[in-house]
Amino acid sequence: MIRSELIQKIADENPHLYQRDVEKIVNTIFDRITQAMADGKRVELRGFGAFSVKKRDQRTGRNPRTGESVEVEEKHVPFFKTGKLLRDRLNGK
Repeated sequence: MIRSELIQKIADENPHLYQRDVEKIVNTIFDRITQAMADGKRVELRGFGAFSVKKRDQRTGRNPRTGESVEVEEKHVPFFKTGKLLRDRLNGK
């Protein structure tokens, strides 16, 4: 499901809301999650999962074409850990 499909589904299930309002709500939620992660915070949605940021240390990697060593800089990457309810639903429990 992509963002526009999510917006459309929510708008269809809530006919009392205008689609533009649903779009603002969805965009605000995603913006808040993104901003919290950019600030290094953890975002937990009970039953769904938790978004966090993990730090990857600097390391020496290899260029796959030439085989030469390359320094890979330290970086931060997004990480998602599923909640118990989501895991159980995915596994048919």
